[in-house]
Amino acid sequence: MVKEIERAGIPVVHMCTIVPISMTVGANRIVPTIAIPYPLGNPNLEAKEEKELRKNLVEKALRGLETEVESQTVFE
Repeated sequence: MVKEIERAGIPVVHMCTIVPISMTVGANRIVPTIAIPYPLGNPNLEAKEEKELRKNLVEKALRGLETEVESQTVFE
């Protein structure tokens, strides 16, 4: 799905817990996330810390959308 959306000219960031799978499916912009059961959070954190964690992940994804890429790129 990621490749088809990109082919239509819409940049996509694939946020995932297992980067090699994203590479295999051909995602161009990849943001690694936290863990399989909680990709965009960590229930062990206090609410304020978890909100900051999520905010940072979304900011990475937005930077990925703004970045021109010519090959698969992982935004750490």
